[in-house]
Amino acid sequence: MKIHHEGTNILVMLFIVLAALNVPVWLFLPPWILPTILSALSLLVYSFVFNFFRCPKRVYHGPTENLVVSSVDGKVVALERVYEPEFLKSDAILLSVFMSPLNVHANWFPTSGVVEYVAHHAGRFLSAYLPKSSTENERSTIGLRCDNGQLITVRQIAGAMARRIVTYARVGEVAHIDEHLGFIKFGSRVDIYLPLDCEILVSMGQVTRGGLTPIAHLKPKA
Repeated sequence: MKIHHEGTNILVMLFIVLAALNVPVWLFLPPWILPTILSALSLLVYSFVFNFFRCPKRVYHGPTENLVVSSVDGKVVALERVYEPEFLKSDAILLSVFMSPLNVHANWFPTSGVVEYVAHHAGRFLSAYLPKSSTENERSTIGLRCDNGQLITVRQIAGAMARRIVTYARVGEVAHIDEHLGFIKFGSRVDIYLPLDCEILVSMGQVTRGGLTPIAHLKPKA
């Protein structure tokens, strides 16, 4: 299991801090009960953070023409018709996937195409599960022109725990369905705005896997 490079420095610093706490306790605080409890708690904390930054290599093996896959691991928490004012500037189908702190937090491009728009917005840190987090929380918006000509919007949204959104996508970049578009540190959410005439392949409450779970089938642009 590969560790995402966004977590390398955090894991090194956390190891140093935990070691600095545990070594003196074992040396100067007998009996062994208290040191053992502290070490067990330290191992639990480190394992949680280590698990959070895991980054599996994923390749979608099926046909990708007109296909949109989930950008992230998580659960579908919204599926509705809304107006997307930032990139599409039209009505769209909003499909939101919520990531818990236990999910992989790497973000994949949901389809292949060209990046036409990237913007970061400062904001609040409400629970990413709330609908208003889509417009009020810190977020990054990526606009994609898919290979078939259709436009979609991907929005990375910070949550109550997430304090940093990392976006790798750049305007003019050729996006591929197996590549990362970014990373969100700790609990968060990703919204995907899809054309109204697409075929939705998931339902509310369904669990998705980033880069692997098909979520929609697009119609080629006339």
